[in-house]
Amino acid sequence: MSVEREALPVDEAVRVARTNSRRRQVLNAAVRVMERTGFHQMSMQALADEAKVSVGLIYKYFGGKEDVLQATIVDILEAFRDQLEPAIDAAGDDPIERFVAGLRRYFQIVDENLDAVVLTYRESRTLDAEGRGRIKTLEVETSEPIRRELDAAVDAGVVSKALDVDLVVFDAMMLAHGWALKHWHFAERFTIDEYIDAQLELVLRTVYGSG
Repeated sequence: MSVEREALPVDEAVRVARTNSRRRQVLNAAVRVMERTGFHQMSMQALADEAKVSVGLIYKYFGGKEDVLQATIVDILEAFRDQLEPAIDAAGDDPIERFVAGLRRYFQIVDENLDAVVLTYRESRTLDAEGRGRIKTLEVETSEPIRRELDAAVDAGVVSKALDVDLVVFDAMMLAHGWALKHWHFAERFTIDEYIDAQLELVLRTVYGSG
């Protein structure tokens, strides 16, 4: 006998959807404001004006500027974490193809969130020790799906056991971040797809050239 999951009442579902929409509105506005002024110069009134909401509504969802900043950084990291698995699973069973698919999606997410990625680099040091610790934990979690596939390739004997998987994975992630951090330079030379292909070629040379 199957047990159906009880759906939220309509009014509760509407409330949750509205809350998520408002939070997203504020976080997107925060990225734009901090890109222009930096975190320290951002006022809650400027954020409210950008988001087209009241200051009081922002405080309903966030405790203050620091909470907004942390939520903004967590949001982009969670996007990486949550969107890699479907791309990897769609690539089939070959561990290298799954590894490449995960990396390709990682690069694409960077391209879709250029300002937020730059903001993460520039402002994460502003967070307190607890906030920085949470960000570090999320960064490791973000790398895990890609790392798992490369570990599987090593275990299957597809690539050398001498490969430093941790180093390759984090180097590859840094190459992806480079699209955001040096976009002013690379965008003049490459489309995002051309950039991804060029960087994946470098990564795969390292993967197959190890040992």
